[in-house]
Amino acid sequence: MKIDLTGKTALVSGSTAGIGLAIAKGLAQSGASVIVNGRKQATVDKAIAAVRAAAPGAVVSGVAADVSTAEGCSALIAAAPSVDILINNAGIFEPKPFAEISDADWTRFFETNVMSGVRLSRAYLPAMLKTNWGRIVFISSESALHIPPEMIHYGFTKTAQLAVARGLAETTAGTGVTVNSVLPGPTLSDGVEEFLVAMAKDADIPVANMSATFVKLHRPTSLIQRFASVEEVANMVVYAASKEASATNGAALRVEGGIVRTIA
Repeated sequence: MKIDLTGKTALVSGSTAGIGLAIAKGLAQSGASVIVNGRKQATVDKAIAAVRAAAPGAVVSGVAADVSTAEGCSALIAAAPSVDILINNAGIFEPKPFAEISDADWTRFFETNVMSGVRLSRAYLPAMLKTNWGRIVFISSESALHIPPEMIHYGFTKTAQLAVARGLAETTAGTGVTVNSVLPGPTLSDGVEEFLVAMAKDADIPVANMSATFVKLHRPTSLIQRFASVEEVANMVVYAASKEASATNGAALRVEGGIVRTIA
């Protein structure tokens, strides 16, 4: 199977690093014109260069806008009024004991992880339905199904993403538009590497051993028994965004290494 997204325009929110950047590269390598997004112009420019390096000849642009706010989403939509593929990747995470999660933290996580995707999907879905083709993918997490006790507010937002994605998929019945979620497990993104460094320091163990220790202690049901690479996650997203995934709609596609022990 050869995925060819020539002629399609894809927007990846929160795509200046990590999984988002890997997705942008994968889409560009498959022929899509890609719009990267981040909060700062400097990081957006750096991401544009990285995507062009990974996919020479690709059409790549970027918009600096903070999608954790309504104003930022509006600015992004104004700069990119029409897309064929929307990847709702923008998200934050932070380990914190439940008793220390403030109202402000709950709101910040919900606005960033959930409302960014709601606002962007609300803007782009109508045109997709009108043209009878489009792809929306929410980057959720296995934490949506196994709420991590160290990040309950994060897990809550990831479950909410599944609900929004499935509800939106119901509105596409009988069309060429699909809405799906992708559920990564522990993935070696830039932010996670910083998280592991901090954990290694607290546990007084070598950083090189921390990823295996984390999986063993906190995700013991993992079948791959390691962190995934950002490229492994991006591969699933590119497939979900493709023409070949036309019969995949309303799904929660797992790239979590077998952590979740259910078969449905």
